[in-house]
Amino acid sequence: MRDVAIVGTGCTSFGEMWESSFRGLFLDAGIQALEDADIEGKDIDEFYVGNMSAGRFIGQEHVASLIADYSGLANINIPSTRVEAACASGGLALRQGFISVASGISDVVVVGGVEKMTDVSSERSVEILAAASDREWEAFYGATFPGLYAMIANRHMYEYGTTREQMAKVSVKNHLNATMNDKAQFQREIEVDDVLNSTMIADPLTLFDSSPITDGASALVLAPAEMAHEFTDKPVYITGSGQASDTLSLHDRDDICTLESTVKAANSAYNMAGIEPSDIDVAEVHDCFTIAEIVAIEDLGFCKKGKGGKLTEEGFTELNGEIPVNPSGGLKACGHPVGATGIKQAVEIVKHIRGEAGDRQVDADIGLCHNVGGSGGTAIVHTLSKEVDL
Repeated sequence: MRDVAIVGTGCTSFGEMWESSFRGLFLDAGIQALEDADIEGKDIDEFYVGNMSAGRFIGQEHVASLIADYSGLANINIPSTRVEAACASGGLALRQGFISVASGISDVVVVGGVEKMTDVSSERSVEILAAASDREWEAFYGATFPGLYAMIANRHMYEYGTTREQMAKVSVKNHLNATMNDKAQFQREIEVDDVLNSTMIADPLTLFDSSPITDGASALVLAPAEMAHEFTDKPVYITGSGQASDTLSLHDRDDICTLESTVKAANSAYNMAGIEPSDIDVAEVHDCFTIAEIVAIEDLGFCKKGKGGKLTEEGFTELNGEIPVNPSGGLKACGHPVGATGIKQAVEIVKHIRGEAGDRQVDADIGLCHNVGGSGGTAIVHTLSKEVDL
């Protein structure tokens, strides 16, 4: 298996992108990534597009062909593949591209993610997103993702004494980080009371505990490590990749406070990279709701189960903390265009390892990306590093 490097990155602004089309968003991110790697379309061997639900958000299927067409790659017959794993679609696209390069099937692979979510009503978007849960046994009875994660939050509070204020601290931290990210959807600070007093969505989660509906796209260029310096003088290497599944529905799990898919995917990535959780310098984790970040830092091994809320309160995950988490602002404040999120996470980690993250820069040689589909039916973890043994 070959070592794999990220040699180019691109990301649109995230938010309500009324003037941008689905295809235009992807083209913007893709062009940025190609320019960063100093390559042209003819240099690409294949690409993967992470997208959850273009068919329902904008009425467009056959997304891979659409992207190939409007990227100018259809006339040279570059193979294009759409991948879907709900909110983990971007992470899955990255993993598929990694496998392709590592196996030797392809040399230069573009991986990207895109979602255009704001062209439908908020009620419609909630319904579409609920399709990532168990339609027959959860969504049919009215369960939405805020409701499902509220169940996790209530149980975590009961089992471990986690408080509403500790969950609110996740949102406060991520909004502060987003003020330093010009791509972020929400670039303003908030306070704990703002979170606690915002509109109740699903008790105990309020509006400010929840990630928004977002448009956006992101892209990466991958190449074999031995070729990386042909494209950039600052390659970042994918040292570990892990994917795992769990039950689609919460009610079939032994412990809803633990996402076993995250635990297994993280262990696979750590083992491949030959590292421990304590070696991670910076992480982008899937904070679709504030409780999700608390559970994530536990399941990724950054702290013991039940301690995530307390460590968040103590500043463990802040930019100057022991392991800065979601310096981009996370899903909560940077935004969550579901197909693009997993790729955006990697773009952010690359920026920190390259030393290009501006005011939110943290000292990082090793980073981690954690992308979740649904309530944990899929989890994908990648570890990225400044160095690799060639």
